[in-house]
Amino acid sequence: MKAKIKNILKYTLMLLVTAFLLWLSFENIKVSPGQSKIDYLLIVWNGANKPFLMLSAVMAILSHLIRAQRWKLLLNPIGYQLTLKESFLSVMIGYFINLAIPRGGEVSRCYNLYRLNKTPINISIGTVVAERVVDLLFLIILIGVSFFIQLDNLVMFYQSDEVQALRNQEAGPNSYIFLKWAVIISVLIGMTGIYFFIKRKYLMLKLYSKVKSLLLGIREGVKSVLKLEKRRVFIIESLLIWICYYLMMYFVMLAFPETERLGLGAALTIFVIGGIAMAMPLPGGAGSFHVLVSTGLILLYNLPSDKAIAFTFIFHGWQTLVIIIVGALSLILSQIIRSRIEKDSQ
Repeated sequence: MKAKIKNILKYTLMLLVTAFLLWLSFENIKVSPGQSKIDYLLIVWNGANKPFLMLSAVMAILSHLIRAQRWKLLLNPIGYQLTLKESFLSVMIGYFINLAIPRGGEVSRCYNLYRLNKTPINISIGTVVAERVVDLLFLIILIGVSFFIQLDNLVMFYQSDEVQALRNQEAGPNSYIFLKWAVIISVLIGMTGIYFFIKRKYLMLKLYSKVKSLLLGIREGVKSVLKLEKRRVFIIESLLIWICYYLMMYFVMLAFPETERLGLGAALTIFVIGGIAMAMPLPGGAGSFHVLVSTGLILLYNLPSDKAIAFTFIFHGWQTLVIIIVGALSLILSQIIRSRIEKDSQ
């Protein structure tokens, strides 16, 4: 009972934090008299270059497809064969569940794979842990690269005052207050996001290590990386996943006049900031992404606050829509496949 109450309180807190951060961002969109904020977001959306948004969606799906192939590569050496279709459907269901239950996607992904081809959950969880360790290494490398690329911008910002940071905006007192609070919240989100990103990589190991059979399965899953005969392929696929993630951000930035001029380096920095924000234990990174990314665009690239906030709402909403559509279809297809399997076994 205590555990149940604790979980209810935890998810209630997550939802409250998410709602507050979204409210903070939405409330600081300044519009013309007589214009609603929803109308303003629609105007920004209508002004976007839709082919670039479609390319971003393609990169998102491609990254998930490569992740599914990499997962397949991990499970093969330890004796569990699965098709790319089974792997992809399970991966997408995991992302879909994460939108409602933060960090619940990893287990859902493994459970769906078990339903499709009876791969033991403890084994597949072990491979997911191995994946997350690799992803952590890539994120750390990207944070370091991004820091050095944008070092000049950081130095210039810290040598100036807050008013200078707003020099290219028609900023009033409200914009200044938003920036002040956004900086404070962004620092907290950034630190917390890095903490949870690291913590979640080992959380499953901690949760499941209490059961011996599960611990052995997880150990076998992690060891699968060492058993790989195609290590070079695994590294290339891991690199391609992150390249696709980066292109997701870059193509969306190309879709808007205010961000298309910022260039490849800025896209990398905003991508890394977004990655840290998405590591927060909030549904789909909602709220943390909106505050952290918009603050980065304002402080580092002097983007008008209204445009920066609108960018985060559209980018996050667009990527979330892709996951909802593909994830829901994956859930339906998985159920159809499972029903056919049960029917054939009778």
